[in-house]
Amino acid sequence: MNLEEEILREHSRRQAERIARWVGKDRRRFSRLMDAFLRGEYRVTQRSAWVVSICADRYPELIGPHLGRMIARMRQPLVHEAVRRNVVRILERVAIPARLQGTVATVCFDYLASADASIAVKVFSMTVLARIAAEQPDLGRELRLEIERQLPYASSGFRSRARRVMEKLGNT
Repeated sequence: MNLEEEILREHSRRQAERIARWVGKDRRRFSRLMDAFLRGEYRVTQRSAWVVSICADRYPELIGPHLGRMIARMRQPLVHEAVRRNVVRILERVAIPARLQGTVATVCFDYLASADASIAVKVFSMTVLARIAAEQPDLGRELRLEIERQLPYASSGFRSRARRVMEKLGNT
């Protein structure tokens, strides 16, 4: 399969699922997909994000070797919103190695505090930060303060996720 050609052929759920089935558990195919996602041109990156997300949900063990590159890509200026959204969404569900937790926390706090970040990126970031805070309680206090700062002006989606995250944080 010419992966980039297939990614560009059609932007639909059906096509994303078809490509994800082709990738399956195959590490080499997943590496090709990650190359398209992390280094492809704008449309390839945008469309492959959906496929990466589907694969990560089905086979989270495939993500581990690529986490460092994914996080580095998120930190680059002018990265596509689909990259941010899908990487942070994936980080909600996979184990984040201790060596990457500080970087991930910094990136997620930056997204959470940003006026430009989408609601999806903000709420996914909240969840990632709450997971890290379970291991690092000081982070929980910072997260609680940032959430409380934004609550008076927040959307209903933000408030809903914030309520669940605050419950999870408890009295930190």
